[in-house]
Amino acid sequence: MSDKDKILMRPSDKAAVLLLSVGMDKAAFVLKQMNPREVQSICAAMANVGDISVPIIEEILEEFIRDVKAQTALGMNSDDYIRTVLVNALGADKANSILDRIFQGGSSKGIEQLKWLDSRSIADMIRAEHPQIVATLLSLMDPEQAAEVMMFFPEALRPDLTMRIATMQGIQPQALRELDQIMEKQLTGSDNVKSTNLGGVDTAASILNFMETAATELVMNEITEQRAELAQEIQEKMFTFDDLINIDDRGMQTMLREVATGNLLLALRGVDDALKEKIFSNMSKRAAEMLRDDLEASPPAKLSDVEQAQKDILAIAKRLAESGEISLGGNADELV
Repeated sequence: MSDKDKILMRPSDKAAVLLLSVGMDKAAFVLKQMNPREVQSICAAMANVGDISVPIIEEILEEFIRDVKAQTALGMNSDDYIRTVLVNALGADKANSILDRIFQGGSSKGIEQLKWLDSRSIADMIRAEHPQIVATLLSLMDPEQAAEVMMFFPEALRPDLTMRIATMQGIQPQALRELDQIMEKQLTGSDNVKSTNLGGVDTAASILNFMETAATELVMNEITEQRAELAQEIQEKMFTFDDLINIDDRGMQTMLREVATGNLLLALRGVDDALKEKIFSNMSKRAAEMLRDDLEASPPAKLSDVEQAQKDILAIAKRLAESGEISLGGNADELV
């Protein structure tokens, strides 16, 4: 098997090969079911596929067919089937959030359309709304996108938005409809259903994880002054670059296969020696030696570049954790 074929064993590349194999119409239909960041990830993989050996294509397609046969059964409850597939694909927490929207009449087309805008445009569009509406919209976004939008709001507003997200208990369908009217779209659904799970400490912590370090510290300091217990809850759910040391060796190796060497070189500047050694020990001897030499020889880097590299690696770790490929360490209930 060639190096390229080995690379294509990653889930995103398998998905890319599958979509390239089924034709444009079917591929387009599948991509429509994904969120913006998933589309970007899969399309990037599709662009980089290049030439693939026929045996590898057949192996990927056969694996897909086996998975479908294993998960599909005639006569089974469709809700159970959807729930099983989503939990297997996304993990329980993310799947339940999506299922709440599916089984309560569908998500808002207006809100989904909002997610496709760039972060500055989103911030400009919603900055005049009530903070509770802004907090709700941020909760509906992926944490990384919400963090980007948050950075376009005034510094003094960020702690209030974070506290609103962290203390959010849910949202009634009527409130979602009113929110969707702001986006000038109609939300389908019934008033006679339970509220949708939205926001919470986990969501607030995930958003803060993707914000700039200095901005995160300011937000947490402000929340600590106003609500110390809430700040502690959020802090316990946050996952930082230093926490990567809690990943087991197999998980670390899985993660490192998806990390660009340049990003890793930047991210390791100023990092605790124990974490460096953890990473070196899960690389080949030659690769570890080269990385050590590069760290010693490379010139100083901007703090903002180092933080961005660390955030990129954290995003990879969280994606792998959500798909069940690695564990971030500690109690499974504490994963974010």
